[in-house]
Amino acid sequence: MSTTLTISKEHIAKTPGVCGGKACIAGHRIRVMDIVASYVQRGMKPSEILDEYPGLTIADVHAALAYYHDHREEVDADFQRDEELDRYGRTQPSKLRDAMTKQPS
Repeated sequence: MSTTLTISKEHIAKTPGVCGGKACIAGHRIRVMDIVASYVQRGMKPSEILDEYPGLTIADVHAALAYYHDHREEVDADFQRDEELDRYGRTQPSKLRDAMTKQPS
């Protein structure tokens, strides 16, 4: 008689109110987008991503990349929204930004 043991760990979570409801590594506030940006845009290897996010496992990194490939339109739309918000924020007055860029006398 053969016994099959199935072990499953949930790696990706989407929780309203956590990281704007975007897909994150379960138990962390690290978005799938953050892993994808490191891997795709910065050309980092999964092992290098672990150095940047030491609380993650290699399975977490691969799960984030798999999630991206399975939900590419969703994650790309998240990137687009973040970019639009950043662009909007740069065009609006900000007392904090003004204070930070003000040269000391």
